[in-house]
Amino acid sequence: MGHAIAAYARDGRSLPLEVLSPTLADDVMPMEVLFRTFHEMPSIEQHALEHASGRVLDVGAGAGCHSQVLQQRGIDVTALDVSALSVETMRKRGVKNAIQGDFFELKDGTYDTILMLMNGIGIVGRLKRMRLLFTTFDRLLAPGGQVLCDSSDLRFLYLDDEGNFSYDGNAYYGEHSFRMRYGDIEGKPFDWLYVDAETLAQVAGTQGYDTQVIAQGNHYDYLARITKRAVL
Repeated sequence: MGHAIAAYARDGRSLPLEVLSPTLADDVMPMEVLFRTFHEMPSIEQHALEHASGRVLDVGAGAGCHSQVLQQRGIDVTALDVSALSVETMRKRGVKNAIQGDFFELKDGTYDTILMLMNGIGIVGRLKRMRLLFTTFDRLLAPGGQVLCDSSDLRFLYLDDEGNFSYDGNAYYGEHSFRMRYGDIEGKPFDWLYVDAETLAQVAGTQGYDTQVIAQGNHYDYLARITKRAVL
């Protein structure tokens, strides 16, 4: 993805970024999606940016479109991405605080808002790794802080002609794996999680967090606000 982002930022075009999966239909990610303005973003992303406050960590920032919006509004935002090329591109595009790193290994700083958009919470990969996600929140969230994340319920992919849910897999139906290909550059396979809102809330509750769905998208997607439950 970093190579595609860098090429598009440089030339205004890029080769197709192919997203390949053994379980879902192969797809192509349009690069312009990662460079869109606030008014070009879907409503749940706009809603998330309107609710972001305090010191913000933009996880998986990509080309930095969300960080740019927040920065233009005077918000203190740190854009985090694992790709060195993505971070270099963000800096060239004027994102003041873009850093390279793995979210789960980040140790410095506390944030009032952790932003995980474009199904950014999917980086956890599998449901069984959700505890790691919440221990990372424990480490990085400031007191009274919030996580704003969107995801999708893929249940619709497994409805039969009568509208009944029919899934015969052994794992949770939102667990999938992907790899990306850009020209002759092929990335390593990685796991990605799409989690329905009810399951997210259940898992969050076991880790001492409350979850509130604050916006619904147009295609089984939603925006959630996650906060640490007050200790009585």
